[in-house]
Amino acid sequence: MTKRIIERRDRQAGGRGEPGAGRGQGVFTAFGLAAEASPIAPGLHIVATPIGNLQDVSFRALSTLAAADAILAEDTRVTKTLLAHYGIATPLVAYNDHSAPVIRPRMIARLEEGQALALVSDAGTPLVSDPGYKLVEAAIEAGIPVTGVPGPSAVLSALVLSGLPTDRFFFEGFLPAKSAARKARLQVLSVIPGTVVLFESARRLPEMLADAAATLGNRPAAVARELTKMFETVRRAPLAELAATFAAEGPPKGEIVVLIGPPGDGVALPEADTSLDARLVAALRTHSIKDAASIVADETGLPRREVYARALAVARAQDA
Repeated sequence: MTKRIIERRDRQAGGRGEPGAGRGQGVFTAFGLAAEASPIAPGLHIVATPIGNLQDVSFRALSTLAAADAILAEDTRVTKTLLAHYGIATPLVAYNDHSAPVIRPRMIARLEEGQALALVSDAGTPLVSDPGYKLVEAAIEAGIPVTGVPGPSAVLSALVLSGLPTDRFFFEGFLPAKSAARKARLQVLSVIPGTVVLFESARRLPEMLADAAATLGNRPAAVARELTKMFETVRRAPLAELAATFAAEGPPKGEIVVLIGPPGDGVALPEADTSLDARLVAALRTHSIKDAASIVADETGLPRREVYARALAVARAQDA
């Protein structure tokens, strides 16, 4: 197998390690016309795919997907729809949180043989709230070339539609599911001097907005739903108003992106989460710093390392 791949690379690229490997025989269909995909270099190709509207895919992405030896997909059922729409027959490999530990070494081995693999997520740009990061990390450590094929992104699409400042922004991803942990994390985010971009499940949206309003104040915000799809909507209002609206209407349907504006001029930014500190003070009365941090981390859902660092600061303040 290895010898065959290396020989093919030599024929297509003029020698081992040069660009031009890959299947090189794939085709895709666009506008009713079939096109032959250009050969792609060996290595891992990170390919952005549409977040809803299938017309948002680039020709380079289609060519890469058609020419790759295999496509690693977070959900093969979702990716099959895209491939079928554009007549691409490249084999699919499921690569998600459950399969990654087993699949990753196998994919690295294929890459080391000289194959060209494409990585896609369910939608948008891979590695943003999906399991692709560890594969890219492993490929880089193994000296395997990694190439990006840019395209759609729910984060950037929501940001430019929000009406909020775009010069600086911070992507948080999903907040903790429990209210106490969510408020603690929002308190940490309150000092960010830019727009904060969040993903949220539709089911938790009303209570998340209420927690955000209670923690951050009535900042300007936006809720973007079903971006690029038929029922795309963007609601722009202060946090308290959005929280009241969705509490009355109930959870919406579809994929949600929440954007929260930065603190305004003259707004006092909290130096620490008083609720977290109060929990730590109580736990430190009867436990060591390490045990107190572990207990509070379990209660709040915050990362243990973050809570332990705060516990050290609280303990030092008490000693002083």
